[in-house]
Amino acid sequence: MAAPGAAPATDADWIALYLDAAAAEQGAARNTLLAYGRDLRDAMGALAKGGGFASADRAALEAYLVGLDAQGLAAATRARRLSSLKQLYRFAHEEGWRADNPTLQIIGPARVRKLPGTLSMAEVDALLEAAPAHGRTEAERLRNQCLMQILYATGLRVTELVSLPVSALRGDPNMLLVLGKGGKERMVPLSPPARAAIAAWLTHLDAQEETEAQSPFAFPSRGKSGHLTRVRFFTLIKELATKAGIDPAGVTPHTLRHAFATHLLQNGADLRAIQTLLGHADIATTEIYTHILDERLRQLVLEKHPLAR
Repeated sequence: MAAPGAAPATDADWIALYLDAAAAEQGAARNTLLAYGRDLRDAMGALAKGGGFASADRAALEAYLVGLDAQGLAAATRARRLSSLKQLYRFAHEEGWRADNPTLQIIGPARVRKLPGTLSMAEVDALLEAAPAHGRTEAERLRNQCLMQILYATGLRVTELVSLPVSALRGDPNMLLVLGKGGKERMVPLSPPARAAIAAWLTHLDAQEETEAQSPFAFPSRGKSGHLTRVRFFTLIKELATKAGIDPAGVTPHTLRHAFATHLLQNGADLRAIQTLLGHADIATTEIYTHILDERLRQLVLEKHPLAR
């Protein structure tokens, strides 16, 4: 352990101590910490010959970023790598490991905001209809129906959905308490179809409890995590899209989250309300859905206006 104000002995220690602080002080989510770690380890390898994080100056860091561009990495990836380095060096400067912050004047690549893919209401209806008919057993069909109804009713992130505690579904709730990014809780309303699907799924789980130990998760699995994994749910969405006659290439769990927000906005929901429901820390993240509507209106004019032909 380094003395107060003394830089850690190795670059790996820089990363470990920064990530510990990000988890404790910022409440950063596990997936966020893993992403920071990957980015910083990549930079660590590139900067090692020049003395590592302790010795790197602005020129060395900019050379690293230019190298990422030469490798063909997307602008969004390069911007994220720079963001990780900026946070590391800000922390290092505050801790006294560096007298300066060499990232202050570095400007990253302009990030092109790609509009998220979404689905029409008819396509979502087709997916919801496919869910209770897909599965080898009645249990799988009930589970699939419950997953899809909750996802479209609430716009949960996939991790939030698959790791839901079964206790959150008890008592026929009108609202669902969700533990989101950074350990932040929020309440999201449940639609009548979602509540009906939850009731049917809980009936099955309670009947199962007579022969098996009750899992703390709403969607249990025998795997290491104890609940349905993100990967399995991703493949399940693809299977449902195929069954519903929709191109599976354009359907992911996140696409349903986008559909939830877009359909709310189309029907007059307030942007601040959508921000709260999605659990976005910054409304700028939510504002991208207004661009989706702007693009649809533009396409409508191009396709339907008589002078556009």
